Amino acid sequence: MLLPIVNYGHPALRRKGARIEALTPEIRQLAADMLETMHRASGVGLAAQQVARALQLTVVDVRGVEDRPSTMEIGGRPAKPEEHMPLVLINPEIEPHGAPDTGPEGCLSFPEIYADITRPETVTVRAQNERGEILEFRAGGLLSRAIQHEYDHLQGILFIDRMTAETKRGLQPELDRLQAETKAWLRAGKLPADARDVPLVR
Repeated sequence: MLLPIVNYGHPALRRKGARIEALTPEIRQLAADMLETMHRASGVGLAAQQVARALQLTVVDVRGVEDRPSTMEIGGRPAKPEEHMPLVLINPEIEPHGAPDTGPEGCLSFPEIYADITRPETVTVRAQNERGEILEFRAGGLLSRAIQHEYDHLQGILFIDRMTAETKRGLQPELDRLQAETKAWLRAGKLPADARDVPLVR
């Protein structure tokens, strides 16, 4: 089922996600719905906060992105990222590695807003998937960037927080417009005011 993606200005985007203690049918359904929503929106990642759930859950799928390659290692051996997509990451833990790498990023909660963001070039990930399996791997390229971006969401951190001051100043009119639009929808009761107001299953 498609879920509404909330935009900048919604309080859910600033909420740190709660740890998921049990893989209930509702959590599995939420993960499936998030994957469907992400694919329909042509995104490569989506965090629970972006669908107004403050949980440690994100989904990632970098298949089909040929101009920004991804790398993956499992058990110290190279793996083909496309063979392990899509990823459902529950309660993820990450450890960034390597030199700073600057590259373009967008976000489904910031429509039509893009900026260069600097992040470590690789990341080691440990998480649980929707089947309860433990995933451990190292990611590079777009996959690393997407996972770090989504992990930030789970902590209530947005990619605008990673922008340089100069970049953010240049985008400020667009950010102000988007935030005002979202708050107007909230005041009108067209969006839930808080992540806790949204049931896991609709």
